[in-house]
Amino acid sequence: MTRTVALIQARMSSTRLPGKALADLAGQPLLVYMVHRARRAQLLDEVVVVTSTDASDDPIAAVLAQTGLPVYRGDLHDVLQRYATAAAASQADEIVRLTGDCPLIDPQLIDEVVAARRSAGADYATNTAPPSFPDGLDVECFTRATLDRAARHAALPSEREHVTPWMRSADNGCVHANVQAIADFSGLRLTVDYADDLDVVRELVATLGRPHFDLYDMLRAIAQAPDRLQRNAHARNEGLAKSLAQEGGQA
Repeated sequence: MTRTVALIQARMSSTRLPGKALADLAGQPLLVYMVHRARRAQLLDEVVVVTSTDASDDPIAAVLAQTGLPVYRGDLHDVLQRYATAAAASQADEIVRLTGDCPLIDPQLIDEVVAARRSAGADYATNTAPPSFPDGLDVECFTRATLDRAARHAALPSEREHVTPWMRSADNGCVHANVQAIADFSGLRLTVDYADDLDVVRELVATLGRPHFDLYDMLRAIAQAPDRLQRNAHARNEGLAKSLAQEGGQA
């Protein structure tokens, strides 16, 4: 049997919105809210938060301990190695990568990406190549063997910080699969990187009025108040773009 574990990376020291991982969302810390949503995916055996051993992330570990949710702590800057050691500790054969700025993650979409990887026999699968789902519903799935290869061979700082660039490179021989939405929703922003993002997500959750909703529930709510998303217009994947720019690459 394949053991599939979702690893949600999170830290308190976000440069754009420090402390966002524990910001209040519907009466819960944002990260706890996200874990409970991810846990509804049918193809996951476990959901683990992977944070750092840095003292700044002690509050994350404390909150998760209080709520009985699993946490793994590793290197602050080498997130790829943090993933590799967390996967080993969790005895994962298959890993789903989620980031802690995506509290509205759709569990059904997690299942679709996992199923796509398995069906294609791919090393790596996602719903972002190219993106067609709203920013904030990003899912990546890869095998333990692929993660271990990346941890051994990835050399660039951007590859170590952002976990999957080495896997996504056409030069490294990984077989890829992608899940495409029924229409292009990639211009919608439901991630939390800035204070205005958090305001929009809080309003959307309050509008929906329940914890268990999917992409189509969110799209219907957005259609009823489309001006809401005009308040948080930011570029997609700014963190990765910044890392690549520092290396002289392109996003």
